[in-house]
Amino acid sequence: MRDVVQVHITADLPIRSRTLAYADRVEIRLGKAFPVALIIDRPVLAQLSDALAAGRAELEQADKKKEQG
Repeated sequence: MRDVVQVHITADLPIRSRTLAYADRVEIRLGKAFPVALIIDRPVLAQLSDALAAGRAELEQADKKKEQG
């Protein structure tokens, strides 16, 4: 079984992005002292964005269910 790395992203966590045009990638850095860097190839950006949007929509649906019942 493969190990899993979990990064808890909170409202106060610094998030910075940088374009790596020469490599056709985007770098997302999370944190300050010991940052975690996500290196994302251009073809995957839409897929990552869709996954985040789907997660957000599910959270909003869960909130609506809480309000109703």
